[in-house]
Amino acid sequence: MAAKGYDGTSMRDIATAVGMLPGSLYYHFDSKESLFLALHQRVVTVMETRVREALAQADESGLGPWDRLEAASTAHLEGLIETGNLVAIVSPEFLGEREGISTQIRLERRRYEQIFRELFAALTLPDDVDRTVLRLHLFGALNWAPIWFDTAKGHDARSVARQIMAVFRTAYAGES
Repeated sequence: MAAKGYDGTSMRDIATAVGMLPGSLYYHFDSKESLFLALHQRVVTVMETRVREALAQADESGLGPWDRLEAASTAHLEGLIETGNLVAIVSPEFLGEREGISTQIRLERRRYEQIFRELFAALTLPDDVDRTVLRLHLFGALNWAPIWFDTAKGHDARSVARQIMAVFRTAYAGES
């Protein structure tokens, strides 16, 4: 699904890709929608677990709000890199509007994004800064990174996330 898109992938394609008979796949998932929901939930759960673990470590270390946001951002980017092309399925544009499953997907995404809403709420920012726009800007920068990310060029998730956060810190926290 991540490679061919939702509409371009059949249950038969998926069964073939994993070495199963289509009937065997239907034993586990009654429809492509239920399989997609399971995949989506798995990716979001992996991302959420990774970010919450990073925040727990940050809290144990007594880190401040900007360092906590950097830890979460690093974990987010590491999760994106780790899940490979599966991360495409959590993109808001991947499915478009589909009756039934769009609502559940939006709820999962909101639950995950709530972590970052709380992190941004804890930041001391200039009065004229829209925290929602800033949060979405950060997600845009982090979520785009896997497109150009290349370990052969020396990229690693931690240093990339640190550089992205350095821009935010310099612009909004007065750090340099």
